[in-house]
Amino acid sequence: MAWFRSLRHRQRQSVRKDRRVFRWPRYVFYVLALLLVVDAGYILGLLPDWEHYQDGPIQKSNFIKHYELRRATDGALPPLQWHPVPLSRISRHLARAVIVAEDARFYEHAGIDAEALKQAMEYNITNLEWAYGGSTLSQQMIKNMLLSPSRNPLRKWHELWLTIDLERHVSKRRILEIYMNVAEFGQGLYGAEAGAQHYWGKPAADLSLDEAVGLAASLSNPVRDNPATRTRYFQRQVRKIRGNLRWSK
Repeated sequence: MAWFRSLRHRQRQSVRKDRRVFRWPRYVFYVLALLLVVDAGYILGLLPDWEHYQDGPIQKSNFIKHYELRRATDGALPPLQWHPVPLSRISRHLARAVIVAEDARFYEHAGIDAEALKQAMEYNITNLEWAYGGSTLSQQMIKNMLLSPSRNPLRKWHELWLTIDLERHVSKRRILEIYMNVAEFGQGLYGAEAGAQHYWGKPAADLSLDEAVGLAASLSNPVRDNPATRTRYFQRQVRKIRGNLRWSK
């Protein structure tokens, strides 16, 4: 009978072990569900009153506020230059060059460019890095206004949901207008008007095609690659935008 009691004991231990193993997926599910609920609440907390974005003056972006805080502790940074203007006072050359450079399908998608996103993911997987995001102008506007420059996947997830809601409430023209007024064109330079005045000494409304292309070419890395530094990368971007503008006519 001793062998029988030993067998029963081993069986009971095995059953208890199996039960513990089966509990793990349930616990993981509960944790994930809780995290999703918390994250959904976080996203809801970020949602602004879109009416203030559709109408009224352009607000300072989070990036501009962050720059002001940095400059308060670092006097070596140049003063903030930010002069928001309506889209009607921004050169059509510049608006077109920015769309071609940053989001060629801006008027075709609903905030998320699935094709660009697919290409970005393929690039990231192939190169084992999170370097290329495939962001639309709408996504970049959301990142500038409501989020941070962080490139982690969670921030990207928040950006996607906020962008979808943005496009349901704010017109394409207004999204472009806000983006053109908060995009960075150099250290301390935010918005098309500040960029035009700094590099060309004229209002954004008066920019020529070449000047507009120069500003648009600086958007990917405005502090390093801009009309003043004229790096090799900047000049490649200028040639690329010019070529795409010819094709988009």
